Amino acid sequence: MFLFWGMIILFLSFLFFICSLKFLMGMMIFLLEYTLVGLGGLEIKLFLLFDWMSLMFAAVVMFISSMVIIFSNDYMENDKFKNYFLYGVLLFVSSMIFMIFGLNLLVILLGWDGLGLTSYCLVIYYQNSKSDCAGMITVLSNRVGDVLILLSIVMLINFGHLDLISMGSMIMLPGFFLIVASMTKSAQIPFSAWLPAAMAAPTPVSSLVHSSTLVTAGVYLLIRLSNLFQFNFFSKYLLYFSLLTVIMAGLGAMLEMDLKKIIALSTLGQIGLMMVVLSVGMVNLSFFHLLTHAVFKAMLFLCAGMMIHNNMGGQDIRTMGLYFQVNPLISGAFGLSSMALFGFPFLSGFYSKDLLLEYFYLTEDSFFVLFLLIIATVLTCVYSLRLMYYVVWKGLMWKPVVVVAFSKFMGIPIMIMGFVVIFFGSCLMWIIFPEPKNFFLNFNLKCLNLYILLFSFWMFFLCYFNSSGFEGKIIFSEFLSSLWFLSMMTSFFPMKMFSISYKFSISELSWMEEMGPSGLLKVNTKLSGIIYWFQYNNIFSFLLFMVSFFIIFS
Repeated sequence: MFLFWGMIILFLSFLFFICSLKFLMGMMIFLLEYTLVGLGGLEIKLFLLFDWMSLMFAAVVMFISSMVIIFSNDYMENDKFKNYFLYGVLLFVSSMIFMIFGLNLLVILLGWDGLGLTSYCLVIYYQNSKSDCAGMITVLSNRVGDVLILLSIVMLINFGHLDLISMGSMIMLPGFFLIVASMTKSAQIPFSAWLPAAMAAPTPVSSLVHSSTLVTAGVYLLIRLSNLFQFNFFSKYLLYFSLLTVIMAGLGAMLEMDLKKIIALSTLGQIGLMMVVLSVGMVNLSFFHLLTHAVFKAMLFLCAGMMIHNNMGGQDIRTMGLYFQVNPLISGAFGLSSMALFGFPFLSGFYSKDLLLEYFYLTEDSFFVLFLLIIATVLTCVYSLRLMYYVVWKGLMWKPVVVVAFSKFMGIPIMIMGFVVIFFGSCLMWIIFPEPKNFFLNFNLKCLNLYILLFSFWMFFLCYFNSSGFEGKIIFSEFLSSLWFLSMMTSFFPMKMFSISYKFSISELSWMEEMGPSGLLKVNTKLSGIIYWFQYNNIFSFLLFMVSFFIIFS
């Protein structure tokens, strides 16, 4: 079943990729329009847009989904409900595809809500208290974005359309609501707490969620709404919040000890970097980094899933040393994806990150913004090397904990994605930017990215090869590792207030029950009785007749 669906989705991804190349070379756009209902000046339509951008993103999503499904054939082998897991993943991918091709807010809302519902079902898959808490904070945080999209739909009805293609930059309040909704789905500050919590899902789901589907939905929506950033307020608002998110994620990943949470925080940092690029209006560059990041981040999660599988489910990096002795092939793939993450030259991540950093060196006037970008890049390099040190290299172990056999259905997708990570960035750059995208800088600025890389290597070797690391030496380490207490503010305090109010409700003769479910039941019962009495005694028709009589003869 897993292999069957994986091969079908892989074939569809190749088909979409070829169509995207054809649409890009011919500069074609195919628009599918279906009118649902027309009310006066308002027409409610279903718009589906097929252009090179949507087709290429759909091809990448389906390629990663096929690799994840084939990987899950062995990863979920002993699971009792693995077929339900497969159906959940297929629903999740179909919701994302539906949202990618949607051009009006009605279609986008259907895909957006589908992503929220299926992600909740997949996060709580293991059915324990930790998964339940993680699922609730995920679905409630994303629900904020759903409500804002609904408010935008209500406001845009006044303009007679719900279409993004005719949504001008003069629509201020709905545009602001859509930007905040995208921030909730992409876990920007102050909605960042749900993203590390969603690691309670199975690792194949994490690979899909944190590479190309759920967290990238907000970025993709803002790519379609890029004309909103003609307003200086919108661009500055998104720029500073996303910069804070990048710094927060980097500092948190430097101190985290959970393998999956470190990779999740790296996702948060890269999504924030895409938002930074979007805020200055570079849509193609942000989309380029979105595609390259999706491939190497999915590969990094699959490698981490195989390591966790071999480690009997343990995720603490302090118990994972010397993995290169257990499986050199997967260790090499893990190192390859980690180097692509921090932009090692001539891997996929290098082409997009080097390009966007050079763009900021050339155009950005604020020293503060440039300084934060350089600090974020250094943090990305150091925590990637730290992750390889603890998991693949020596770490704290003197010998490997477990030794297991190589699984072909878990190894083959990783090898295929490794090949794609090496060549995808350069090929995609030639496709998206047919003319060379060169920024003319002086020699020192041109070499600045290389200096950042060398400085990060020096800092890492200084901390880990001459001492025992820096985790216990950083001031406010608990504050930094907990995402600046965002998880406490967004989950602990609301739940605490609810529990306090519940205790008061017990002492006050359960007033919450009376005002809530029981009260609603009583009101519905009384209203139903009144309606039944009118219908049974035929009084309603008599009253309607009398009102009509007085209106006619008055």
